[in-house]
Amino acid sequence: MLGYHVPDPDEAMLVSGAKSRDNAPFKVVIGRGAWVVPLFRKVRYLSLAMFESEIKERCVTKQAIQLDVRAVIAFKVANDTQSIVNAAQRFLSEQEREMSVLTGRIFSGHLRSIVGSMTVEEIIRERQKLADEVLVASKVEMSNIGLWVDSFQIQSIDDGNLGYIAALAAPHNAAVQRDAQIAQSQAAQAAAQAEQESQRRQAEYQRETAILRAQYQRDIDKANAEAAQAGPLAEAMALQEVLTAQAEQARKEAELREQQLQTEVVKPAQAEADRVRILAEAEADRTRIQAAAAASNNRIALDQLLIEQLPEIVKQASNGLANANLTVLNGPDGVGELVNGMVGQGLTVFHSLQKALSADDGENAS
Repeated sequence: MLGYHVPDPDEAMLVSGAKSRDNAPFKVVIGRGAWVVPLFRKVRYLSLAMFESEIKERCVTKQAIQLDVRAVIAFKVANDTQSIVNAAQRFLSEQEREMSVLTGRIFSGHLRSIVGSMTVEEIIRERQKLADEVLVASKVEMSNIGLWVDSFQIQSIDDGNLGYIAALAAPHNAAVQRDAQIAQSQAAQAAAQAEQESQRRQAEYQRETAILRAQYQRDIDKANAEAAQAGPLAEAMALQEVLTAQAEQARKEAELREQQLQTEVVKPAQAEADRVRILAEAEADRTRIQAAAAASNNRIALDQLLIEQLPEIVKQASNGLANANLTVLNGPDGVGELVNGMVGQGLTVFHSLQKALSADDGENAS
C-alpha cells in the first residue's frame, strides 16, 4: 500500500531505495510531500533547524601568553540538496551531538591558529577581527560537511591569574578613574555653584519681597493716614470756605455801607457846604456890585453887571461841585438833574441879588 509522507517545515525528508534525478544516493524532499512505496522505500528525516555549539579553548598568543577564549557558534544544515546529502551521510544517526562536537573541533583548531598570530593587545582591541578570521577559515570545512554557520561570537578572553590584561587595562582604568574623579569634582563644584546661585537668588527674592512688602505697608499706612485726615481736613476746608465767604460778604456790606454813607451823609454835607460857600460868594459879589452901582448910580448898568456876573457865579458853583465826591445813582437822568439844579441855584442867586439891590435902592431913596 502506498503511503504519503510530508516533512515538517524545518526538516528534509530523505527517501532511500530508489534512484534520484540528480544522481544522489537518496531522494531529498523539502517543503512538500511525496508518495512512498512501503517495503521498497525507506523514509528518514534530517533537521534543518538551528544548532549551537560552545567552545572554550586555551590559546597561546604571538607573545607566548596563554589566554582562555570562550566562543559560541550558531550553525545549521544548509538548504541545498548537496549539503543535505553531505550532512545526512555524516550526522543522520546522532545529528545534534555529532554536528556540535565536530563543529566545535573545527572552530577550536582555527581559533588556536589565528590567536597564535596575534598579540594580546590586538586580540582585545580587535576582537571582531579575530572572530571574522576564524569564521572565514572554518567556512570551507563546514561547507564540506554540509553545514552553514550563521554566526561566531567570542564571549570572553581571560589570562587566568597572570594579570597581563589587567596590567594593560591599568592605565586606562587610572585615566578613567582620574576622569571620573575630575568629573565628580567638577560636578561637585558645579553643584556648589548652583547651590550658591540658588541661595543668592533666594536671598535676592527675599530682599525684593521684603522691599515690596515695606512699600505696600507704607502705601497702606499713607492711605490710612490720609483717610484719617480726610475728615478733619475736609471740615477745615469747609470752615475756611465759610470764613472766606463771610469775609467777602462783610467786605461787600462795608462797601455798600460806605456808599450809603457817601450818599446819605457826606454828599449832602458837601452839597450844603458848597451852597453856603456859593451864597457867601454871592453876598460878597452883591456887596461889590452895590458899591459899584452906588458909584455909578446907574440901575441899568447894575442889571447889566449882574447879567455879566451870572455865568461867573454859576461857574463858581460848578467848580465847587466838581471838587465834591458825588455819586450819581440814576445815570444820565441824574446828571441832567444835577445840571438843572446848578442853573436853578444860579438863577436863585441872581434873583436874590436883584431883590437885595432893589431894597437898597429904596432905602437910599427915602
